[in-house]
Amino acid sequence: VQLAESGGCVVQAGGSLGLSCAVSGLSVSSVYVFWGRQEPGKEREVVATLRRCSSATYADSVKGRFTISRDSAKNTINLQMNSLKHEVTTNYSCKARKLGASYWGQGTQVTVSS
Repeated sequence: VQLAESGGCVVQAGGSLGLSCAVSGLSVSSVYVFWGRQEPGKEREVVATLRRCSSATYADSVKGRFTISRDSAKNTINLQMNSLKHEVTTNYSCKARKLGASYWGQGTQVTVSS
């Protein structure tokens, strides 16, 4: 199983950015998928979860601004981020979980400039 994120870049505060995670080795339509983020020196936090039934939940810090989705045809997990806030450079990574096993990608970096 491999996950590869893309889409990270420098974006202005208040702007929008879409991230994508290409998955190989399993079908995104049959597993739980997640997006997490990690700032330097901090623990990784899960910011968005998408269940097999397509029910999504979000961390309070991103609720109303981020949207997680899956594209079964392309076998990708996507994260649309709006109203981005000025933060330190953050690594965003995706995860797929199946039968108790979790698989993380390496991540893509997002910097929000003020």
